[in-house]
Amino acid sequence: MFRLLVLMGFTFFFYHLHTSGNLTKYINMKYSYLSFIAIFLLAILTAVQAYLFVKSPEKDGQHHDDDCGCGHDHEQNKPFYQRYFIYLVFLFPLVSGIFFPIATLDSSIVKTKGFSFKAMESGDHYSQTQYLRPDASLYYAQDSYDKQMKQLYKKYSGKKEISLTDDDFLKGMETIYNYPGEFLGRTIEFHGFAYKGNAINKNQLFVLKFGIIHCIADSGVYGMLVEFPKDINIKDDEWIQIKGTLASEYYQPFKSTLPVVKVTDWNTIKKPDDPYVYRGF
Repeated sequence: MFRLLVLMGFTFFFYHLHTSGNLTKYINMKYSYLSFIAIFLLAILTAVQAYLFVKSPEKDGQHHDDDCGCGHDHEQNKPFYQRYFIYLVFLFPLVSGIFFPIATLDSSIVKTKGFSFKAMESGDHYSQTQYLRPDASLYYAQDSYDKQMKQLYKKYSGKKEISLTDDDFLKGMETIYNYPGEFLGRTIEFHGFAYKGNAINKNQLFVLKFGIIHCIADSGVYGMLVEFPKDINIKDDEWIQIKGTLASEYYQPFKSTLPVVKVTDWNTIKKPDDPYVYRGF
């Protein structure tokens, strides 16, 4: 009976992730077909287990899941903790996944990890969380990556005004960071959540989005330093739409020269239903 309930629970859980739209908070939807396959397989296993349960002799109140045909119930001979520990292993992800609220990444995660411009530092970038500057070179052969970046540069270099949407946010940011001098003086527009961080001026802050490459485990926080014409009172995690001119400056806390947006127009916006952006390949 327990096996049937577990299979029903996992089938419902994966189905619920799709119908509620919460799957986007865990994986890049490019891989959503994997969860569809999981739902299909779990549904089949649930149907098979239901058939076995109906046909099994459990109706007499005895448990025969481990009945090997020798006439002895080996499950009943196991210690109590062995019999029930495996149940807890399966129940915990089900209960937490179905009943616990889904938390989205925000500025508190940035603070916890320690915000630094690691993408521009030397060292093993495979072991670093990406900040500000997307770097998809980890997922391509060098020749393929260089070819893609040239195509993206060609796409954006011809635009006097660059408007980054959720669909091309990561690619646009990566292109600008890879060719910073080529976009100076261009107008750029995008939205994200505010994060003051190590900004040394009262009229500066970061506008960021969490980006997912494959799943939430490889997520990074990407965006730019923005500078307003006057002091502002914007709180962390407040979502804003900004428009301004691209420039660059040496940012002392990171000891790096960063692209910076000189804001000419901005307004606060409602937090999107899906606050993440995803890398297309």
